Amino acid sequence: MNPQWKKYASFGLYLSLLAILVAGGFYIVQQGFSLPIQISLGIAVLGIAAFALLDPQRVRTGLTGRQARYGSNALIMTIAVIGIIVVVNYIGYKNAPRWDLTQNQVNSLAPESIKTLASLKQPVLAEAFYTSQADTSTARQLLANFKNKGNNLFDYKFIDPNADPVEAQADHVTQDSTVVLKMDGRQELITSPSEQDITSALIRLANPGKRVVYFLTGHGEADPNGTDTTAYSQVRTTLTAKNYTVQTLNLLSEPKIPDDALAIIIAGPKKPLSDNEVSLLKDYLANGKALVYLSNPPALMDTPNANDPLADYLAGTWGIESGNNIVVDPNVNPPVVAVSNSYGSHAITQKLSLVTVFPTAHSITAGTAPTNVTLTQLVLTSNQAWGETDIQGLQNNQPITFDKSKDLIGPVSLAVAGSNSQTNARVVVIGNADFANDQNYQAYGNSDFIINSIDWAASQNNLINLTAKTPTNRILVPPSDTITGLILLGSVFVMPGLVIFFGITTWLQRRRRG
Repeated sequence: MNPQWKKYASFGLYLSLLAILVAGGFYIVQQGFSLPIQISLGIAVLGIAAFALLDPQRVRTGLTGRQARYGSNALIMTIAVIGIIVVVNYIGYKNAPRWDLTQNQVNSLAPESIKTLASLKQPVLAEAFYTSQADTSTARQLLANFKNKGNNLFDYKFIDPNADPVEAQADHVTQDSTVVLKMDGRQELITSPSEQDITSALIRLANPGKRVVYFLTGHGEADPNGTDTTAYSQVRTTLTAKNYTVQTLNLLSEPKIPDDALAIIIAGPKKPLSDNEVSLLKDYLANGKALVYLSNPPALMDTPNANDPLADYLAGTWGIESGNNIVVDPNVNPPVVAVSNSYGSHAITQKLSLVTVFPTAHSITAGTAPTNVTLTQLVLTSNQAWGETDIQGLQNNQPITFDKSKDLIGPVSLAVAGSNSQTNARVVVIGNADFANDQNYQAYGNSDFIINSIDWAASQNNLINLTAKTPTNRILVPPSDTITGLILLGSVFVMPGLVIFFGITTWLQRRRRG
């Protein structure tokens, strides 16, 4: 062997190292043992062979000399350090705390779902029927989140309906990606499950029984079955998800309130109820039932100056007074939108953390409560708001200022809840109906306030604050496998590799200098 060729031996090692790094990079990016990887590994082998052929003496010395002994010690230390790192990472992986840093907490259960799980008294089993062709990753993560917060009362398992058709038939499963929740002999079937679907199903399972509420019609009220923005379809959908049966009732055509009615909901009538209808409601409440009355300002009624028998009954029998005004808040744009500043101490508002927004509301205040009646003002505006009585000035967009001789000084009460300890009747009166229609239902705490009010009025206290939330939909466009691999290659291998390379280079240079 020509001795001059020895000086080229090191290039074989450099070529091998480079080829190994290239092979590792290709494997990370392509996720497979592709042809480029095979060629790179072949070049690495050829580089090592070239080094051994060009400088066999260094190979023999490296295997038997003092450097080999030092190298073996260094290798053992390196393996030990790597082993410690692997063990620490394994322990951390198995016992890792969970933090969700996404803007909308999309990887965590909503507080309402956690409250629902905490209210469980019996175990729930979720059977997820997914074929081998279906993607189970999202469902597995979702069910794992429920199990993690389920206090050992929620468990799940996956079943392939093709492999076990008898089980699928027994659970009436006819569609792939179906989850069946089972509790105490009852079950709820969900197709294409989401967190909201599972939470709603848990509420229904944990609270069986018939619950019927009626929306009054015939006076221009908001329609629970409507499709426009003024409808109450989202209220109806939420109540249905909580195991309510929602019906409509026209006392003008059928002057009788059904016996199964837990509560009557009157959502923004444009005309006053008749004396006969109010008499029916009076008898209904005397039997311990409930009324939720969402009242718009009298000035916005079709007959603003007409006598209102229902308002008179609520004031005389319950002490709940409706103001002939429109609430104005100069700090809000537009100022005729009333915003809650504080809540009264009541089961309806106990856990409300968001403000409620009432477009064009009027005051509902607690007057002198009759015997056996307890009244609570639920929602109060800021001190700067007031009840404006110059309705014509507001309608003509004239400058409005507070007149202490005519206007109602703030804070203004926007809603009152009343209960009769003798009859067990319950009444909630709210000075605005538009806040709960489909256009405004999802705004801030509006949905919680209206649903909590109905739950409380219907004496379903165990359902208060157990309302599944509609998640905010966001579209995530994931990077391609190649981009993901390149990110992994750069962050995990290239950057640390450069640090190691320059460290070794510096060490070799210092060693050569003595």
